[in-house]
Amino acid sequence: MLMSEPAHFIKTFVTDLDVSLGKLKPNAKLTHLQKIWLGFCLTGMLLTNSVCWAKFERASLGEHKIAALSWMFREAKVAWDYLLLASVTLVLERHGITEGVLVLDESDRARSKRTKRIYGVHKQKHKASGGYVNGQTVVLLLLVTQTVTLPVGFAFYRPDPVLTAWVKEDKRLKKEGVAKKDRPVRPERDNRYPTKTQLALRLLQAFKDAHGNIKIKAVLADALYGEASFMDKASRICGITQVISQLRENQVIEYRGKKRNLKDYFNTINKGVEVTLRVRGGKEVKATMSSARLKVLAHGKKRFVVALKYEGETDYRYLVATDMTWRTMDTVQAYTLRWLVEIYQTYCLHKSVFKKLMHFVSGLIHPDTLSAALFA
Repeated sequence: MLMSEPAHFIKTFVTDLDVSLGKLKPNAKLTHLQKIWLGFCLTGMLLTNSVCWAKFERASLGEHKIAALSWMFREAKVAWDYLLLASVTLVLERHGITEGVLVLDESDRARSKRTKRIYGVHKQKHKASGGYVNGQTVVLLLLVTQTVTLPVGFAFYRPDPVLTAWVKEDKRLKKEGVAKKDRPVRPERDNRYPTKTQLALRLLQAFKDAHGNIKIKAVLADALYGEASFMDKASRICGITQVISQLRENQVIEYRGKKRNLKDYFNTINKGVEVTLRVRGGKEVKATMSSARLKVLAHGKKRFVVALKYEGETDYRYLVATDMTWRTMDTVQAYTLRWLVEIYQTYCLHKSVFKKLMHFVSGLIHPDTLSAALFA
């Protein structure tokens, strides 16, 4: 397919993107040459369904050379840190979006077992085979609105290698019967390797700083983020009180002065009732649910806890919310929006082209580091 110049609508987008960049940071505006290059690359991605300098060159019948395209990517002083923020700002303004729900999740992306040049690659458990693979872990932030669901931030999680080695050695010594006092002390985590919850809080803060005019009605996250410190900090960052996550079934709560776990409480004392939920798109599903305002000992305070299981399931999942004034149905229906991130990952994040595009515009990795990863 012949590609002589950027598509017209892409030219318009790049021009508007440049204006958006200028609003975020005046000296981050694109030069004339950078706008031509970026427009050409975006057109190339659209037409060739890839991010590949060689394909771009062939599509332009050799008018744009690999060396020149690659040089611009490596050497041009583009404000990579602001490209994604400016793009999101542009989309929000065009669609007139003023409010929404933020959804957090993480995704493991398996890569080659011997890969060395891709950023953030580490050893991961491979669920399909039960073995291990090298892969990347992406912490993803989505904005869900009435009209559109779009990615607004992401970060690569990297485990601390020193801490990982200590955990492995500690397990080995423990298995051999070595007493705790005789085992090496747990090392402090290196600040260069933040945890997933720390990355999630950074993404929330970055979104709030860049899009403070967007009203956030709630923040949703899975069980990994169901700890008190994350939920309270997320609530403060976004200027809201409602953060919804999940608890484990063995989480200890206090009821009438007695301690018991969630599974025992909701299966014996506070049994659920059958309800019909309306999820995104208007589809109705049957479920069983119950709720209570309980003191969660690990959180050191009362939380709104909801036990929920859909038709055909045998075990409850336990939602936990910071705002105890919400109705049970409102809390549950808000949390159903979290599954949009699963759909998003299935159709977008696991597509190599989209993944590369996210790398391309993010700025979370320096272009020199990315070039080998994207075009190897």
